[in-house]
Order: sequence, then C-alpha cells, then structure tokens
Amino acid sequence: MTTLPQPPVAERRQHAFTVHDTTIQDPYAWLKDPKYPEVTDPDILGYLEAENAYFEAVMKPLAPLTDRLYEEMKGRIKEDDASVPQKDGDWLYWTAFETGGQYRKWWRKPVAGGEDQLILDEPALAEGKEYFRLGALSVSNNGQLLAYAIDDNGSERFTVRVKNLATGEHLPEVIPGMLSEIVWAADDSGFLYGLANEQWRTDNARFHRLGTPIEDDVEIFREADPGYRVGVSETSSRQWIILATGDHVTSEVYLLPADNPLATPLLVAPRQPGREYDVDEHDGTLFIHTNDTHTNWRLVTAPVSAPSEWTERIAPSDHFYMTGVETYRDFFVVEGREDGLDQIEIHSYDPAVPPKRIAFPEASYAAGLGDNPEYEQTVLRLGYESMVTPGTVYDYDVATGAMTVLKVQEIPSGYDAGKYATERLKITARDGTMVPVSIVYPKDFPKDGSRPLYLYAYGAYGYAIPPGFSTGRLSLLDRGFAYAIAHIRGGDDLGQQWYLDGKLEKRTNTFNDFVDVARALIADKWTSAGKLAIAGRSAGGELMGAVVNQAPELWGAVVADVPFVDVLNTMLDDSLPLTPGEWPEWGNPIEDKAAFDLIRSYSPYDNVTAQDYPPLFISGGLNDPRVTYWEPAKWAAKLRATKTDANVLVLKTNMGAGHGGKSGRFDSLREAAEEHAFVLWQLDVEG
Repeated sequence: MTTLPQPPVAERRQHAFTVHDTTIQDPYAWLKDPKYPEVTDPDILGYLEAENAYFEAVMKPLAPLTDRLYEEMKGRIKEDDASVPQKDGDWLYWTAFETGGQYRKWWRKPVAGGEDQLILDEPALAEGKEYFRLGALSVSNNGQLLAYAIDDNGSERFTVRVKNLATGEHLPEVIPGMLSEIVWAADDSGFLYGLANEQWRTDNARFHRLGTPIEDDVEIFREADPGYRVGVSETSSRQWIILATGDHVTSEVYLLPADNPLATPLLVAPRQPGREYDVDEHDGTLFIHTNDTHTNWRLVTAPVSAPSEWTERIAPSDHFYMTGVETYRDFFVVEGREDGLDQIEIHSYDPAVPPKRIAFPEASYAAGLGDNPEYEQTVLRLGYESMVTPGTVYDYDVATGAMTVLKVQEIPSGYDAGKYATERLKITARDGTMVPVSIVYPKDFPKDGSRPLYLYAYGAYGYAIPPGFSTGRLSLLDRGFAYAIAHIRGGDDLGQQWYLDGKLEKRTNTFNDFVDVARALIADKWTSAGKLAIAGRSAGGELMGAVVNQAPELWGAVVADVPFVDVLNTMLDDSLPLTPGEWPEWGNPIEDKAAFDLIRSYSPYDNVTAQDYPPLFISGGLNDPRVTYWEPAKWAAKLRATKTDANVLVLKTNMGAGHGGKSGRFDSLREAAEEHAFVLWQLDVEG
C-alpha cells in the first residue's frame, strides 16, 4: 500500500477525580458529551469525523479487496430468501426478502386457502432512512390487528404503531419511547408494553386500550430498583400474561389473566438475591425453571392458586445444564446443554413416562426450538447447524420421532461441505481448567504453523457462542485460514458455573482463557504468533482490549467492534443507562473498594501502556446506548498517544447507527467485508 496519512491526534485535557483515595487521570474524558444522548459538541464531532476520514483514507487502497469480499459474501446469500411458513390459528405466516432488498417483508395467507397478504413491508418503512430496525411485532388473537415497533436511529427507543390488517390502514395511536415486547389482551381490546425511562431502562409495564389517548394508558407495574428491567410476555397457552423483573442474578415474576389485564398482578415468588426463575403454565399448573438449588437449574411445579409452593419435577444435574422449558397441550420441552452441546428433550406430563431426547448427527453443532406458536402443536419446528452444515429447518413429529427437513440454507454461489473439517478441541488453561474450542478449517490445512487463524470469543453475561454456520466465514477458510471459537469462561457454554467462573472477582479467567487458548493453538501448530487474527464485539470487545494489553505480541490483527473498554468510568457513572443493572456482573466500584481495585486492574482503557500493540480495527456507534460512542473513541485516542509501534489503528464511528452497526443485510455485509479486508491486509494474505 501507499504511505499512510497521518492519523488524527485527540487533544489531552486535564481531568482528574478521586475515588477510594485513588486519583484517576483521564485526559480524554472530554470526548463524552455532557448532553448525551444528544451529541452536539463540535470538538467531539470534529474528532470523530477526523477519525472517520482517516479510516476512509486508510481503507481506500483496500477498496478492490473489500468489493471482492463483499461480492463473495453477497453471492452466498439467497437474495429472495423466505422462511418456512408456520401455522398460527387460521393463518400461515412467513417472511421473505426480495432480490436486492435490504429488509424483509412479512406475509400470511389463510390456512383454508386464499391470497397471500402482505402484513408489514419493512423496505417501505425503511425507505429514506440511514438506519432501520423492527423491534416487537405481534398479531392480535383474532388476526385482525398488527402492533409493531420500529427504531430508525439505533438508539433502541422504539415507536409503536397499530395496523388494521383488513384495510391496511393504521390506527391513530403512536407510542414513542417503547422498549419491550407487545402482548395482546385476550379480547384484543388493547396490549401491554413497557416504556424506556430517561436512563433507557424499562422500569414499567403499561396497558394501552385501543382508541384511547396514550396519556390514559394504565401503569400495571413499576419497578423501584434502578438495576432491574421489566419485561412482558405470555405463557404458551396464552391464558396468562407474564410480567418479569430482574437483573443479571435475580428475578421476580407476576402473572396477569390474559382476559383481565387490569387485575392485580399475581406474584409467583418474591425476589431472593441470587435466585432466578422463569415460568410457563399448563392446565392450572405453573412450570418454574429455576437455579435456586443448583447452578445447572431444575424444574419445579406449583398450582396457580399457590404459586410459591414449589414441588420438584426434574432434579438438577451435574452434567445437564437446563436452559429453558416450554409447555404445550400434550407434552413439555426441556432445552439444555450437555458437555457444551445443545440438547432437546420431550417430556410427557405423566412422570412415569421417560423423556425422549432428539438425536443429532454431528459431534459439534447448534440446535434449538424454532417458532412453535400454537399450544396444540403436535409437530415441533427445530433449527440445526454446525460449523460445516448450513442452517437447516426440521419438523419433528412428537408422536413418531420422525424428522422432516423443510429447508436447508441455500448458498447460490455453491458450497461443498466436504472441503472442510471441524473439531472440538480441549485446551488446558493456566489454572488447569479445560477450555473447549470449536474449530473449522480446509481439509488440506497443514498443521505446521504456516497458516493464519481467526479466533473469536465473547465470554460474558452467561452468553454461549454456538458452533454454528457462517457464509461470511467461508471467505477466510477459502484463503487458507482456520477459524476457531474459544468457549471461554464468562459464557455459559458448559453451564452456569462456567459463567460464574468468569465474572466479578473471577473476571480475569475470561481473558486468561483466551490468551491460553491462543498460545496452545500456536504450540499445536495450528498457526504462529503474528498470524493470529482475533475478534470480539461489545463485552467481547472488552476481551480484545484486555488481551492486547496482556499479550500484544501474539496478535497479527485485532477487530474490536463496539468494545466495552472504559469499564471503570462506566461502572462509576450510575447515570448511564446500563450501569446499575451491570453491577452484579462487574461489581460496584462506587461502594466497594475491592471491586474498584479489581476493575481498575483490568479495564482496557485504564491499562493502556507504552508498549508495541498489534494492528487494530475499532468500531463504534454514535447512537449506541449499550456501549457509548466515547468508549472506543477514548480508547483509540489513548492508544494512539501511548503505543510505541508504527502499526495501523483505525476507528470507525457509525454516525447514524447503534450497537449493531448498520442495519440493512447488505450494508452490514459490507462492514464485515471491510473487517475481513483489514485482517487479510495485516496478515499479508493473498486477497
């Protein structure tokens, strides 16, 4: 490439504060606009725009490679793709893209036969908008009305509209600032929803009666704890509306009769710190999935008339991690993981009948229930994929056990699974813990350290990264890469204890696991230091920030999308949207000096030092309410001023998007192509 232009240099401005007798110097604190979520400060906007201009200048010579990657990725997407229709009441529902379309259309037709009916046209709603995202969508029980919510700037404050599906006309009500699901009352007179408060926290559940002013909406529930979030949903039978409140470690559930949503909510069991539970219902009995006695959860039941009197139905297991329970008229389904692999079990309501576990063909895969909207289901819709098997939709006949393939993800440009191999490795971390790694690679891949490897992980909030399929990944595999997912502690890949072993005072296990996985992959000749590209987003971006501080010499390229890197400052600011609800995850450094010291010891921004860093691709979103724009901006500024190498660092801030980046399917694909182009360039891989 030609000589790079000079990167922008952010001004250092004196700013210091003292907490727990420790003074923190933060010369880039000015990048946080005091008017946030409005960002109007011309100095801040000027710096972000200068970084974007530098990003464009650096990436311009890579435009032919980016275009080539984009066309490859686009060629693997069936442009006029459609979902498999699913019956719900008198209608079959599905979604479909049109060729060239960025967004999907929502369709239905009568089960008894008749014309296709377009019920929601996302392309029309998105027209002329830089960003568009559909949130909640709910058809009324009688099939006549559609309530839906849209976000057109990435701030995740949605606006609700209601459409008459018979006439196509919208009802007059418009509800701004919503952040929840939408649940209809049994008689379709109105629906429940929740509003985001000024701190972007849903602390309420409200009932809107159609035809009345939104100012008259009835608040059904309000949560006083600023760290809790309120959600609305319904039981599988649709007899009950669920009001759930909680944070990352504690939950509390109330029930409302769907035919009387203004009734006094029925408390299932009062909140107990550290106890989580969720609820479904069958024939007057509550099925309660809880971690009250074991980190792998158990199933208890209780009569609706005495909801806190729990009787154990399925005892907890040291080996099977129960992740969810859904009830249907004639059976219930338990989902979970065993040795990190998804399992689906069908249970009879008769405890004497043994459960049936659905068998899957590969040694490493991802599987789960699909869309099964009817309580009377006799056939279950399932989804299945692996690192070499494209997404597959099945119908599973509960009575016979027969599996019918309904759809296999189509790859128009062609795909031969026989060209690739996948394995599940076990790697020993520095404390002796065995960390699983899912890896896929070309079958002719030589394990001699000569090839590049792309390593991805997340490792937070008990969120497991499944070993699934990716068409974009093929652009790396076909250029000789191996691609690995490190199932590090902090996720719940191996159960809830795996999650607990990567949070709070054990948080550094997450970072150490990742570095130890990388070192082992190098030792086993999967790749070499400097040929290893790594990536993570959000809390996975925090991971990227920690591991570039800890072991910068290992990485040949780093992609950190919307990275949560200013951990200490964010956890000290209880006015930010997420902070109070995040203290159970990271600790509360305001009140707890030990938490302050721990977070300060690993917070990526606070631990940038004068050393060589690898090439870095950093992204952020101006409207992102989850990881605020100034976190990646401050980190990039501090890295530029501190690091001792000449490696390239780019910061791209989406000025009209939020946490997920650009919203259209092709726009987001182009962002992926940019990141892959950066990695290929830095690893000197032929494009």
